[in-house]
Amino acid sequence: MKLVMSKFEVRLNDDTNPSDFYVKLFGPKDSPFEDGIWKIHVTLPAAYPYKSPSIGFCNRIFHPNIDEASGSVCLDVINQTWSPMFDLVNVFNVFLPQLLLYPNPSDPLNPSAASLMNRDKKAYEQKVRDYVRTYASQNFKLRKDDDSDDDDDDTTESENERTNKYKKAKRDSDGTEQKGTPITDTPHNHNHSHETKIDRTCDENDNDNEDVLDELDNENEMSDLDDIPNDDCEDVCDDPVADLEL
Repeated sequence: MKLVMSKFEVRLNDDTNPSDFYVKLFGPKDSPFEDGIWKIHVTLPAAYPYKSPSIGFCNRIFHPNIDEASGSVCLDVINQTWSPMFDLVNVFNVFLPQLLLYPNPSDPLNPSAASLMNRDKKAYEQKVRDYVRTYASQNFKLRKDDDSDDDDDDTTESENERTNKYKKAKRDSDGTEQKGTPITDTPHNHNHSHETKIDRTCDENDNDNEDVLDELDNENEMSDLDDIPNDDCEDVCDDPVADLEL
């Protein structure tokens, strides 16, 4: 693969699918992104290179043309004017670095970043650096034998968190979420589901305790009947008042 030969670190997401993988991207020098390291998810369509690849940032980045929730990229050369003459080396050597260096706030995926850039460029660049320091300052390894590495785990947690938020936002916009239905994709709703399960378990235990008490009462009543002589038992059984006392 040309990308590997160009000294980019690449890891397959699934060993059986060479069209789904991750690439490590370093921020361009002399920019607010300079010290950043991003994990980029790449998916190649069946018609690649005649159709453009799908590109997404896994860890957070503050940029007008990159969606902060999903990490999707708004870049004309990838989304609209892609040519089979391009390849992934162009994407990672030219297109993405140029996007970071020269944002287009007039066509934003992150309106707050675009607004801040137009209003106060210095404040925008400072917030970019803050995001780099918080979400993209730790190096990580993409190789599978390094999955236990803490830095890689932190990146994976960030990716899962962003994916969960994107899924929840998509369900809300589609109107597929039903009232009272637990959502296990977000930590808050997952805990809510767990709490509901605990409450339901407690109710079942209470019912079981009541059944046991009823059985004990019945056994005690039968034991009292065994102590009554046979002749008296007939009288007791025939006496409606005795039935009430039992």
